[in-house]
Amino acid sequence: MDFGALMFFTDYAISAVDLAKALEERGFESVWAPEHSHIPTSRKTPFPGGGELPKRYYDAMDPFVSLTAAAIATTKLKVGTGVCLVQQRDPIQTAKLVASLDQVSNGRFLFGVGGGWNQDEMEDHGTMFETRFKLMRERIEAMKEIWTRSKAEYHGDMVDFPEIMAWPKPVQKPYPPILVGGGFPQAARRAIRYGDGWCPIGGRPGSSPLDVLAQFRQMARDAGRDPHSLPVTLFDPAEDEGELARYRDMGVARVVVMLLSEEREKILPILDRWAALIRRTAH
Repeated sequence: MDFGALMFFTDYAISAVDLAKALEERGFESVWAPEHSHIPTSRKTPFPGGGELPKRYYDAMDPFVSLTAAAIATTKLKVGTGVCLVQQRDPIQTAKLVASLDQVSNGRFLFGVGGGWNQDEMEDHGTMFETRFKLMRERIEAMKEIWTRSKAEYHGDMVDFPEIMAWPKPVQKPYPPILVGGGFPQAARRAIRYGDGWCPIGGRPGSSPLDVLAQFRQMARDAGRDPHSLPVTLFDPAEDEGELARYRDMGVARVVVMLLSEEREKILPILDRWAALIRRTAH
């Protein structure tokens, strides 16, 4: 089982370069960056975590910029979006961003994607909340065409473009792993339909993704997919050796630690604590 760490990169937190170096030195496999393009002052949508929306959501840097810096500063550390809000991004431009980052990192990019929860935010991008998941699927399907064909075209209900040529192509073939974030069963179904892995959140009270792992794998088999081709990345794991061992033994491929947007002096001791857990439970 691999370990990653996620942070909302901001102008007051440890830099992406420093965090990436520290993670690689301590045996982490990957670094992850979420995204919010902006946060409207209207609040139609409550924060899924409850209470007030944390300030870091307003302050987050663009994930592709932060992850490029992290990739250049390291040699083995994988870099991932956790998650990219595809329904708010142009698919042709995003296909170029993904392929470019995969080139810059020499094939170390993990493309975590999600449909988002903030209705106010996505409506500012012209995205309808009710149809965001269909739009996400079509944009991902369109990007797959761009990554794998010298002349690509896509004709869907919501995404439509004639034959185009776009480079670079990704280092990873046919393209970087598409890891679909979200809960069970909806996001699990999306991962099976067009993804290369599923990314549930482990820290929500009252439920555990481990309780539905067997169902997820059976759903994959029923759809003609090999469950081994759909590894599970668990976000926000418990900081508990016994629970981490349980994740490992149940076949979770990766856990991603959620870090607050803090300065270097506060983050490094936390990483040291997790590094000790990695040594005891990774294998």
